[in-house]
Amino acid sequence: MMNLNMKKRIADIQTKNEFSGTILVQENKEILAEVSHGYANRSEQLQNHARTRYGIASGCKLFTAIAICQLVEERKLSFDSKLKDCLDVNFPNFDKEINIHHLLTHTSGIPDYFDEETMDDFEELWVETPMYRVRALKDFLPLFQDKPMKFKAGERFHYNNAGYILLGLIVEQASRLSFAEYVQEHIFRKAGMADSGYFEFDALPPNTAQGYIDFKDGTWKTNIYSLPAKGGSDGGAFVTVHDMVKLWEAIMNHLLLNEAYTRQLLTSHARVDENHNFYGYGVWIKKNENGSVLKYHVMGYDPGVNFHSAFYPEQSVNVVICSNKSTGAFDMMIGIEDEMNRP
Repeated sequence: MMNLNMKKRIADIQTKNEFSGTILVQENKEILAEVSHGYANRSEQLQNHARTRYGIASGCKLFTAIAICQLVEERKLSFDSKLKDCLDVNFPNFDKEINIHHLLTHTSGIPDYFDEETMDDFEELWVETPMYRVRALKDFLPLFQDKPMKFKAGERFHYNNAGYILLGLIVEQASRLSFAEYVQEHIFRKAGMADSGYFEFDALPPNTAQGYIDFKDGTWKTNIYSLPAKGGSDGGAFVTVHDMVKLWEAIMNHLLLNEAYTRQLLTSHARVDENHNFYGYGVWIKKNENGSVLKYHVMGYDPGVNFHSAFYPEQSVNVVICSNKSTGAFDMMIGIEDEMNRP
């Protein structure tokens, strides 16, 4: 019955917001819903389906956090390692006390290259720095490297993309691999995520959705001129819905980190607000009023990209919502959660 109710709820929401993408709801190994809507390529009218690869924007900060935890587990780094000691890059105005833990938990206080408190148009970034030139992590540095601190390291939580760029650069220096190579070898391969990767916008593989930006007059454009040519450690990987479920399973079954470091990854390190929302390492954590974990979740928003995914430990349920439009995934997540919580 839950399967039918879930599918009906998804269909109702899709009718209202014209959701474009793929949704997977899975309890243990049972698929409760697997639904796709819209086009991966509107011009050619190629439909989205379960094996479509979608951009997930900031959803892949979790990959970066796992990579750092793996290197700590291998004793190549420490969570207390200072930024100045593990990255050969000069930051003239940065606090000397910034460490890896600060970067992982968005408490470093460093300036962001896209500060959501002061900017609302992501495309503003590429006026002086053409997006087609941003293909490696070092290409992001001029956007924030010389700016002043926003606040003292460890003072408070403030969501920060630049901090995760620095974490990716630390992964590169410690592993002597490019960030994309590291994630491919040590996370995607180990988790069995065969269809996922960091792809360049001008060389996308088959079954990859274009991202679409819709306008009120009914016209649209793709997001190829709105985002970096290749995503990095703060966002921009492509996954399928089934690969994302494999990631959650790999985390919870300690295939990527041992039990102690998995626990460290999923610990509530920073309080986000007064509504029981916390941040671990690369993952958001929503708690019940009694302090138990309701869900571990990740999300991503970019022009033409909308992504939510969560694991609900008390119910052993995975939800993955990938969209190749700028909006829609949040409404879908709320509807699915309402359906899950029905008596």
